Amino acid sequence: MKILISNDDGIAANGIRVLTQALSEEHEIYVVAPDRERSAAGHSLTLHTPLRVEELESISGAKKTWVTTGTPGDCVKIGINAILSKEERPDLVISGINHGPNLGADILYSGTVSCAMEGAMMGIPSIAVSLASLNCDYEDFEYTGTFIKTMLKKLDGFSFPPKTILNVNVPALETEDIAGIAITELGKRLFTDTYEKRIDPRGKVYYWMAGELISEPQDANTDIAAVQNNKISITPVTYEMTRREVMSDLNKIMCKENFCNWFSD
Repeated sequence: MKILISNDDGIAANGIRVLTQALSEEHEIYVVAPDRERSAAGHSLTLHTPLRVEELESISGAKKTWVTTGTPGDCVKIGINAILSKEERPDLVISGINHGPNLGADILYSGTVSCAMEGAMMGIPSIAVSLASLNCDYEDFEYTGTFIKTMLKKLDGFSFPPKTILNVNVPALETEDIAGIAITELGKRLFTDTYEKRIDPRGKVYYWMAGELISEPQDANTDIAAVQNNKISITPVTYEMTRREVMSDLNKIMCKENFCNWFSD
C-alpha cells in the first residue's frame, strides 16, 4: 500500500521518523512535512506567500521525502496535487505521530487532525495519530508505531466513510499497561481555558495560556475517558458540519409568510 505521511511537529520530529520506519517494513512510504513545528495550526493553508518545497535525503524507510515551508494542510494538499506522480498517489494518508494528545473539542485546533482531514477532503482514507505524552524521545513513540502497523492490518477491508478520518490517541504507558482499545466519541474539552496575566521585564502586560486538565467520568464513552482509563482511543471524525436535523425547523421559522422569497417581489 502507498502511504503519504505528514505531521505538524515538523520534519525533524521523532514521531514522524518512528512512524515512517515502522510502516516502511510493509508499505511504500512517502513523506511531506513542514520544515518546523506547526502545532495548533488548525486547517490553515498558505495563500499569500510562496510555498517552497525541497526534496531531502529520505527519512529511514521512506521512498521519497520532501519538506515544505507550509502548514500541515499544505503538505498533504501539495503532496497529492503537485509533488507525487500519479503512480505515487497514496492509498492512505497518515498524520503523526503527534507529540501530545488530540482529544475532544481540542481537535478543532489540531494541525495533526487537520492534516488528516485534508486527505479525507480529497477522498483518500486518512488517520491522525497522537501519543498522549509530554515526552518526545525516539523510543517514546515506538509502541505507537508498532500499534499503527498492526491496526492497518486489522483495517484491511474496512471502508472509510466519505468525509471521515480515524483519530487515534495512544496512552504514554508501557506495553503491558495498555488496557485495550476503545472505539469512542469525542469528549468535550481536554483543558480549561485559563490565561495567566504576567508582567515582562519592561513592565508590559502579557498573557500565557495555562489551561488545566479536565477529567471525564470513567464510564463515559469518550476519547478523553478512554485515554484516562489507559486505553487506546479510536474515534471516527467527520468534517461534515451541517446539522441537517435543524434545517427543517429553521426553515419553518425563517421562511414563514414567504419571507425567504422576498427577492422575487
